[in-house]
Amino acid sequence: MITVHHLENSRSLRIVWMLEELGVEYQIKHYKRDSKTMLAPAELRQVHPLGKSPVITDGDTVIAESGAIIEYLANRYGAPDWVIPASDPRWQQERYWLHYAEGSLTPLLVMKLIFSHIPRSPMPFFVKPVAKGISGKVIGGFLDPQLQTHLEIIEKHLANHTWFAGETLGCADIMMCFPLQAAMARTSNAGLPAIKRFLEQVEARPAWQRAVASAGPLNPLT
Repeated sequence: MITVHHLENSRSLRIVWMLEELGVEYQIKHYKRDSKTMLAPAELRQVHPLGKSPVITDGDTVIAESGAIIEYLANRYGAPDWVIPASDPRWQQERYWLHYAEGSLTPLLVMKLIFSHIPRSPMPFFVKPVAKGISGKVIGGFLDPQLQTHLEIIEKHLANHTWFAGETLGCADIMMCFPLQAAMARTSNAGLPAIKRFLEQVEARPAWQRAVASAGPLNPLT
């Protein structure tokens, strides 16, 4: 049986969602974040040396990284419609969005989260104005404009596609869900109806609802 090593309030929720979509039997091992640092607990390193989530074990096989896990599950357990052949015009779109999620969009969101927390971190009082000023300039001068550009590109794509690689749910949608939930929570998201529609149709799926009930809800603001 597959075990999902699930860190609370993390992107491993999308792995549980995919397993629910596939109808594959699994179990969840829950891990709590450190209440002060919000980092994963040390025992996750016993599963994978990076000590991060998501990680799955399938028998003796250990797989980390969301994209690698999703491709593994699609190829090993998915019906044929989960594996788009390279001859299909949708293949290039799926490959792009599948890797774009963690390669381009998520790093910007992580940076924004870190810089947003810096002014609230413990430090000498005379340093706080400097930290707040630097963080504000990085967010306002670089991160927010970059995120806006990315969201406009995604909005334009989804305005013409039901899902990221066409008209049916696929691996790219599983990957893109988490960063879009975070982006919509952490940015000014006015004027993005296609992205909102995408997230609403994800959250309306019974498999998503079962995943949330099993793994716990996601708070994209933390």
